[in-house]
Amino acid sequence: GQKLKLLYIVKILTQLTDEEHPMSATEICEHLAECGVTAERKSIYNDIECLVSFGYDIIFTRTPKNGYFLASREFELPEIFLLCDAVRTAKFISEKKTRELTAKLDGLISKYQSKRNIHGIYIDSSNKTHNEELFYNIDSINTAITEGKKIKFTYSKRVLQEGKNIITESKTRIVSPYAMTWQFDYYYLIGNYEKYDNLMNLRIDRIHSVEILDEPIRHFSEVSDYSDTFDVADYTKKLFGMFGGNTQEIKLRCSNKLLEQVTDRFGENIFITNVNEKTFDFTAKAAVSEGLVTWIMNYGDNIKV
Repeated sequence: GQKLKLLYIVKILTQLTDEEHPMSATEICEHLAECGVTAERKSIYNDIECLVSFGYDIIFTRTPKNGYFLASREFELPEIFLLCDAVRTAKFISEKKTRELTAKLDGLISKYQSKRNIHGIYIDSSNKTHNEELFYNIDSINTAITEGKKIKFTYSKRVLQEGKNIITESKTRIVSPYAMTWQFDYYYLIGNYEKYDNLMNLRIDRIHSVEILDEPIRHFSEVSDYSDTFDVADYTKKLFGMFGGNTQEIKLRCSNKLLEQVTDRFGENIFITNVNEKTFDFTAKAAVSEGLVTWIMNYGDNIKV
């Protein structure tokens, strides 16, 4: 087991130490023995020097006791908390995959820090997708985008029957994929459905059985305003609730108290004019759709078109 000794030491320091829980050389030897590796206390000092030379940030401390701990990690504790929260609240990630991902993230911090990371425990399964294919589909879609190939898949959505029953309706579609984006708690595929001359946005959690076709995509310049590069950030900035629509320049008159909401949605580089004590005007490009109308109506008489 001597060839594995350094690897086991890294694992022990990663999982069992932090600033508040250092570990002595003797304790490291005891844990190595549990892994089937014999070691003397003095050899641990040389091993740690070797790991430090390689780049591991291993520190010796005398507080709260004499020992070593791994000071820097691939991800810091607040970053792990942030990523776990993002996974936990993402509706397009299934409950099973959420638990798997949060467990993997927990493995990057010590067991003591992991106890403080309770984010992965409280999962609202009612808001989670049941599509366990999602990660495989994302990989296939990404491959198709990279290779410039069309994809064929089944797309499901809920419909209401006359008998007031909610059923799932599935249809096969062939799409030219251009990009994927995470918007409004869901992951979307942006592409062109071969029957129409426009862009469409499809929720990836509703996509099943992705097949990459040996057929080149229809170039996005034929169905959008982009020619050389498909600008996902620019495209999504103009959408409301991922509703598609014709992009037009709109002018809005807003109450001054909505400045934060307006800049959050349109950015700080909007063209503002006609400012007075109560209102300001601005112009922006947006896809005119039900989503835009809903956003405007949320603010009642504080916004006028």
